[in-house]
Amino acid sequence: MRISAAQRTENENRIRAAMDRLLRGEMPPGGKCDIKTLANEAAVDRTAFYGTRPYAHLRVEFERRLQALQGAGEIPDPREAQIARLKAENNRLKERLAQSEQRNDELSEFRTQALARLAAQHEEIVRLREAAAGTSRVSRLPAPRTTVIGTCS
Repeated sequence: MRISAAQRTENENRIRAAMDRLLRGEMPPGGKCDIKTLANEAAVDRTAFYGTRPYAHLRVEFERRLQALQGAGEIPDPREAQIARLKAENNRLKERLAQSEQRNDELSEFRTQALARLAAQHEEIVRLREAAAGTSRVSRLPAPRTTVIGTCS
């Protein structure tokens, strides 16, 4: 079915208006910043945006403007912005987790080394005590006496 030039101009104006709304972030409920939503908002058949159809140049313009916004760091679709934010947060959390795991590994290694050093020092102390007990020049101090405090009867 052919449309008149006036109808085509009216459709293009509706498409451009819908394009501007979507690129400003004004999404309809359940819509995204895509050709399907653009076609629904402009009340135009989606197939008219593809191939050699009459509004293919507007699809190209829409995609170019959308990419330009995304390149500038602006994401008009709030869901896409949320996804991007959550992905970035997920990456930060993964980095923190990796750092925490590395720190835990370092601390476990330090604990293992400290325990090994303590065990070696203990063995050295035991060896020195045994060596000191075998010589006659070293006398052992008497064990401390425990005093019992008695009660008067």
